[in-house]
Amino acid sequence: MTAVLCAVALAALAACCFAAAVHLQHRGVRALGVRLGALLRAPDWLLGGVLALTGTGLHVLSLSLAPLSVVQPVGVIGLAVTALVTGRGRIAATVVCVGTAGFVVTVATAANPIASAPDLALVQGGVVLVAAMALVGWCFEGRARCLVLACAAAVAYGLGSALVKAALASGSPFPAVESAALIGIGAWLAHQAYASGRAAVVIGALTVLDPLTAVAVGAGVYGEIGAVSPLQLVCAAVAIVGVVLLARDQDAKVRAHRGEPRTVLIAADTFPPDVNGAANFADRLARGLAGRGLDVHVVCPSPDGRPGTSVVAGVTVHRISSWRTPFHPTFRICLPWRASREVAPLLDRLDPDVVHVQAHFGVGRTTLGAATRRGVPVVATNHFMPENLFGYSPIPRFLHRGLARLAYLDLRRIFGRASVITAPTPTAAALLHHRGLTARAISCGIDLSRFAGSSSERGRGPLIVAFVGRLDAEKNIDVLLRALPHVPEVRAELVGIGTCRESLADLAVELGVADRVVFHGFRSDEDLVGVLHRVDAFVMPGTAELQSIATMEAMAAGLPVLAADAVALPHLVRPGETGFLFPPGDHIMLAAALAELADNPARRRTLGAAGRALITRHDLATTLDEFQAVYRGLVQSAVTPTVHLAPGGRR
Repeated sequence: MTAVLCAVALAALAACCFAAAVHLQHRGVRALGVRLGALLRAPDWLLGGVLALTGTGLHVLSLSLAPLSVVQPVGVIGLAVTALVTGRGRIAATVVCVGTAGFVVTVATAANPIASAPDLALVQGGVVLVAAMALVGWCFEGRARCLVLACAAAVAYGLGSALVKAALASGSPFPAVESAALIGIGAWLAHQAYASGRAAVVIGALTVLDPLTAVAVGAGVYGEIGAVSPLQLVCAAVAIVGVVLLARDQDAKVRAHRGEPRTVLIAADTFPPDVNGAANFADRLARGLAGRGLDVHVVCPSPDGRPGTSVVAGVTVHRISSWRTPFHPTFRICLPWRASREVAPLLDRLDPDVVHVQAHFGVGRTTLGAATRRGVPVVATNHFMPENLFGYSPIPRFLHRGLARLAYLDLRRIFGRASVITAPTPTAAALLHHRGLTARAISCGIDLSRFAGSSSERGRGPLIVAFVGRLDAEKNIDVLLRALPHVPEVRAELVGIGTCRESLADLAVELGVADRVVFHGFRSDEDLVGVLHRVDAFVMPGTAELQSIATMEAMAAGLPVLAADAVALPHLVRPGETGFLFPPGDHIMLAAALAELADNPARRRTLGAAGRALITRHDLATTLDEFQAVYRGLVQSAVTPTVHLAPGGRR
């Protein structure tokens, strides 16, 4: 009896090791997928592997001391111990422990030694059964696949333990070799299950089917248990009822937590190191949500084409396969059929509460479609205007109108399936409404604290104006350069990179203002703040701005803004109050506004102070509050993605 008690203690300790290993390795697979090279560099997964090996050693030792039908059921205690430690389902966990203990005690007092070593038929039959279950599992996806594959892994583990016991009892190497193969198959299937669903599903399947399989072999094949007594049946029934109650309790906890979103997947077709407003917004949103304790994941194109996963500032970034485009030097696309093969498994293993899509291109449309098929609510934010792409393509201008219409039809078709659609400004939301989609305005937001304070250099000497953004066609930076000959006392500093860098430098030489124009190129966030604190005003001549984060940051730095009277810029610039608006492309009117500011430093300070006051409502904290409220509303009401078209909009 001493050996049996020692075996039970070792088996219980092994069960705890296995439960911890499942949680740790599930966490690694959830973030990195099932690529062995990446997992071998993941501390959580490696620690889980160490615990799994430790548990295996303890389990084998326990099998050497007691019958299989005594040792294997103790594994159920692992799930119960986890529940007791976390404080979830303690009553159900107690029922599991009582039922399991009763079964183990009654079996231990009547168990027989192994009657005979298993033959090859048992191994072959087990392999066929596990393979059949695995094939069935691959016919499903998501949680159903997770459950079936976890069950197949449990059967493989149970058969493996049975063969280990036979090897220990008979001294034959045949069962030991085959058991190692079955356990290896079980580990592989378990990892596939991790990649398809939640850890609780895997633990539940393993703790029920693994011991059930082993006990069935021990009783039916090895002859360890003679006539089954009513007390053994009662104890087994109590343990099974406890497991069911514990599973229901865990599900109830999950449902309770679903009222507050915990896991958010952001799908972005452009993300840093890309330099543009949509990429910057997605990055700030992800970092901000992660800073508030959410489990945030981003799926986006890889900048070098190769898939990979990394963690930056608490955000797990999943880069998927991408290809260069002929019309832009940095923007990369993900082909839908290739993206679907990488996004679908990611959704399955993350099981996010909410998906937030940032565009309707390759990554966005693939993720949105996969999420809606799985019943995951989707928030879609639009940053797209066709004009942002036409400048990079050789498409003749007379085709732009027709192609823009087709692009918006495609946008409506994709975003119409989202649960909630947002746009950065009321004007941007109205543009979508005009095209048949209902959207609510939520500002992209900026971190106002970064731009607090100012520089003593501002206001001394000639007027210095700045532009910050991509040096690309739709930004119309040439309008600023053409205004400079009319205001010889004004200097300009351009911060950013883009396809028009060389042509703008040539234009500055042609206009005779090259000595008054500085091209800074790309600058870090810290350097950008320094530039904005040093210059006297900000110019935004772009005509395709759905909000303009650069303009918002300039206003936060206390600068008056001179902007084109186009799209959403009038939401920020109030003429005579925070700056000036000029007709798009009108460099003469821009020159007149520059001249007025050049001669009046006090006026610049007044306009800048008013702009800084206005922009406070665009603080990033407010934006995060609003998006979290949207997520919470979707999760609490269990909204499933539906067609989200404005009145009169047709699918």
